[in-house]
Amino acid sequence: MNDIDRKMKELMEKRELAKHGGGKERIEKQHKKGKLTARERIDRLLDSGSFNEIGMLVTHRAKDFDMDKKVFYGDGVITGYGTINGRLVYVYAQDFTVLGGSLGEMHGKKIAHIYDLAIKSGAPVIGLIDSSGARIQEGIDSLASYGEIFHRNVLASGFIPQISIICGPSAGGASYSPALQDFIIMVKNISYLFVTGPKVVKTELGEEVTSEELGGGEMHATISGTAHFLVDSEEEAFELIRKLLSYIPQNSMESPEKIDGTPSDRDLDDIIALIAKDVDNPYDVHLLLQAIFDRDSFLEVFKSYAKNVVIGFARIDGYSVGVVANNPAYNNGYLNSDAADKIARFVRFCDAFNIPIITFVDTPHPVAGKEEAEKGVVRHGAKIIYAYSESTIPKITVIIRRAFGGGYLAMSSKHIGADIVYAWPTAQIAVLPPKAAVEILYGRKLSEAEDREALYKAYLNEYIEKISNPYVAAARGYVDEVIRPGETRFKLIKAIESLVEKKALEPWINKKHSNMPL
Repeated sequence: MNDIDRKMKELMEKRELAKHGGGKERIEKQHKKGKLTARERIDRLLDSGSFNEIGMLVTHRAKDFDMDKKVFYGDGVITGYGTINGRLVYVYAQDFTVLGGSLGEMHGKKIAHIYDLAIKSGAPVIGLIDSSGARIQEGIDSLASYGEIFHRNVLASGFIPQISIICGPSAGGASYSPALQDFIIMVKNISYLFVTGPKVVKTELGEEVTSEELGGGEMHATISGTAHFLVDSEEEAFELIRKLLSYIPQNSMESPEKIDGTPSDRDLDDIIALIAKDVDNPYDVHLLLQAIFDRDSFLEVFKSYAKNVVIGFARIDGYSVGVVANNPAYNNGYLNSDAADKIARFVRFCDAFNIPIITFVDTPHPVAGKEEAEKGVVRHGAKIIYAYSESTIPKITVIIRRAFGGGYLAMSSKHIGADIVYAWPTAQIAVLPPKAAVEILYGRKLSEAEDREALYKAYLNEYIEKISNPYVAAARGYVDEVIRPGETRFKLIKAIESLVEKKALEPWINKKHSNMPL
């Protein structure tokens, strides 16, 4: 064998070793847990044959704690780039078969390098997280690499989309990088996201808790509001990413792609009748969204968290839009602390990536009891106002029914920057709901009336006619047009078409940035 052949053979041997991660035994153990390997994940996520690996032969340089005997090519993370539906994306997949996917100095440097390339290229980053956390044997070097990744998460934020799938444990420092990104997808029964695991919690706090209770997908999707999506399998997570990316541009300097749109085949008349039946009648706003937007185009975000509001992406005549809506079917559509965080974060994402927002309003006047007051509902509620006011994307609002007090103002009213506001004839816009307002305004007269019911109805009708009906708001220009419900889709399409080239005209202000009520 000549020298060239020997060198080629050496290269192929090293590549083969790298491809097998922690070895056959550890790969089989991964499969027995119902989990794919890092390479299998990349192969199934990206377009066939599109992946180009970077840093395959990187190894750590730690010596202590017998680390010189635990050297693997790739150092526990596979990094590179490829395409999804023809679009360039950068990917890193942590390999649990290698040192538990723990992050050491070189492992972290590989991820940081992928971020540098993604920022230069203006392309999304997708992380496939399966890590036991910081590599304890490497001490401060491990922490330094985490810091380098966090810094890049922040630098990339609002410029390129960042998405993580939690494919296994995501412990310690591994949990913070996904939390800094735009979307977190968790997989039932295999995803765990926590700062410290159950063993450490028991040792330090004396608290008995399972992995599922402490950091499982169900908990994060319904209670903590950390997971944007919860899916049944890794394959479903990969399909979700492909769909999610279809609504989002490559970076903040581009706009979402417009495709051919297909009108929904859902009947709008039934939901209109349900909404108009009674101002306090609960209904599921999903029915309305499904009827207005393109067929099967609505992709809900935070589906199981703060269900009194609904957010997500949709298409209308092929245009990609963000959707925010009160949902009277849950907690009467109130705006509470969790709902405020959910809306504000989503509006800011859409604003960063030039995705128009359509807001559907049906919310009573905010009411906060002791629990919500202590939770900081005033501070949280201010985030909605801030997010809408600061955003420069096209903003279109449809007032369906109730729009009272702070709820009216916060939900993308004309006063905080909405470009076009429509209202249905069923809309009621006022400081308070008519019934509550009449009791306050005419309480004494009502208590002294011989026929209280008749007088109450008279006052109620007077209040609706003079104060809360949509024509009062329209007369002052706060509502641009009162429309028939059946016109909603058509009006929204025309509004998007007129605003799609909207440019932000902001005055120069001598400040670094504003101070959002976080």
